[in-house]
Amino acid sequence: MMGERTVMQEALFYSFSIEDHVPADNLLRSIDRFVDLDGIREHLRAYYSETGRPSIDPELMIRMLIVGYCMGIRSERRLCEEVHLNLVNGGVKVVH
Repeated sequence: MMGERTVMQEALFYSFSIEDHVPADNLLRSIDRFVDLDGIREHLRAYYSETGRPSIDPELMIRMLIVGYCMGIRSERRLCEEVHLNLVNGGVKVVH
């Protein structure tokens, strides 16, 4: 089952604004400016089952992999740790 971020999920979590946490000159903003993944969910829909638990949002996963490549992170597990660590510390930072 393809996971997808929805507006209703925001009510379950605290309010978070990327604008408040990521500096204007951050690598992530540059990536976002040039990477357009608007149709990726529809393009990949045929590869996901309708049953089972929802997956990670494919757009989010691809963005994470691009960031991992740019930061030189070779392991998906390490990438998840890095994303979690940076979000816990109050925003995503480019460390490498």
